Amino acid sequence: MTKNTSELTIRPTNGPSEYPELVEIWRSAVRATHDFLEKTDFERIEISLAPSYFPAVTLIVAERDGRPLGFAGIAGGNLEMLFVLNEVRGSGLGSALLAEAIANHGVTMVDVNEQNAGAHGFYLSRGFREIGRSPLDSDGRPYPILHLQLLA
Repeated sequence: MTKNTSELTIRPTNGPSEYPELVEIWRSAVRATHDFLEKTDFERIEISLAPSYFPAVTLIVAERDGRPLGFAGIAGGNLEMLFVLNEVRGSGLGSALLAEAIANHGVTMVDVNEQNAGAHGFYLSRGFREIGRSPLDSDGRPYPILHLQLLA
């Protein structure tokens, strides 16, 4: 793997014109990390991203050389989404997005799929702790959710 030495920039989204690129990042990340997700649920979520989910959050984008590589969505102190292009996963991009969300957007809470052990471990290693569990996701689907809070 070639180390990318160009500077990482985290910025607000450019708006709806950038949504197709963010959907591609989401697709790459979810295919690599959400093997538990049924195909029909994957498709249902994907078609809802741009019209429903993205406008409901404050989106920040991580990019190198003008290319978006990851993004996070924040609403009311909750990290609603954080996705990194699979080809750069593990390079510190997710950590940079999370640090920005905490420092400049007041994030103290995140929900994570229980089946996504990698994401669970990621948040635990960055100071979040479990404060609850729901047996179903917010759509009533059988994807248990762990509720995490950043400890001061």
